[in-house]
Amino acid sequence: MITALSLLAVALYLATTGAIGLRVRALATGHGAISRELVLLTWSGAVLLHAVVAYRVVLTPAGLDLGFFHALSSVTWLMVALLLFASLKRPVENIGLLLLPLAIIAVLLDRFVPEISFTPASSQRGLDIHIFLSLLAYSMLGLAALQAMVLWFQDRHLHTHRPGGLLRALPPLQHMECLLFQLLGVGFVLLSASLITGFIYLEDIFAQQQVHKTALSIVAWGLFATLLFGRWRFGWRGRKAIRWTLGGFVFLMLAYFGSKLVIELILGQA
Repeated sequence: MITALSLLAVALYLATTGAIGLRVRALATGHGAISRELVLLTWSGAVLLHAVVAYRVVLTPAGLDLGFFHALSSVTWLMVALLLFASLKRPVENIGLLLLPLAIIAVLLDRFVPEISFTPASSQRGLDIHIFLSLLAYSMLGLAALQAMVLWFQDRHLHTHRPGGLLRALPPLQHMECLLFQLLGVGFVLLSASLITGFIYLEDIFAQQQVHKTALSIVAWGLFATLLFGRWRFGWRGRKAIRWTLGGFVFLMLAYFGSKLVIELILGQA
C-alpha cells in the first residue's frame, strides 16, 4: 500500500515537473503555455499522496520515527507543500523545477533504501514541539536557499546583459528578493523557536551526540541573524544576501542531516 502510494506520488511529481518545464519554456519563447491551474492541480495531488506516505511511516504507535530518509522525506514534503501554498498567491511555482526532483529522490530513497531508524519508546509533547519546529525551520530556510539560487541566476544573467529567455518566466528581481527575505524572516523565527525549545526540552543539548548539531545550528542562526540585521541596518541585498543565505543553509543542513548521515548511515547507530 505504502509502496503504491509512493510510486503514484512520484508519478505526479514527475508530471508536475514536466508541466512546469514546458510552461517555463513556453513563457521564455512567448508561444503559449500550459495552464497554471493544471500545474497546481497535479502538484496538489502529489503533495496529498506524499503526506499520506510520510504520515504512515513517521507517526508510529511508539512515537515519531525520524530516521535519516524518513526525515529527508518529511522535510521535502514540507518544502513542496509550503511552495505550493505560496504559489496559490504568487507566481513562484517555477521554483518547483529545482525542488520537485529533490522530492522525487527523497520519496524513492525513503521507500526503497533500508535504514537504521530510531523510534522513542514514548512521545513527549515538548520534544514533539521541538521536532516539529525544527522541521518547519529547515523547510522554510531550505526554500529560502532555493530562492537564493534563483536570484543568483537572475542576477548573473542581468549583469551579463542577457535578460531574455528563462528570465521571462520569473517574476521581477525586486519581487524575488523581497520574497527571499520574507522566507528568511519566517525561517529565522522558527529556527529561534526550535533552539529555545531544544534548550528547554532536551535533557542535555550539549551531550556527545548532540553537541555538533547544537553548535552548527547556533552558527547557522548567527549567520541568518547577521544577514537580517544587515538587511535592516545597511540594506544588504543582491549577491551578499545570496552568499549569506546559502552559507547559513549549509551549516543548518550539516547540523541535522550531516550528523544523522554520520551517526545512522556511516556509524550504523540509532
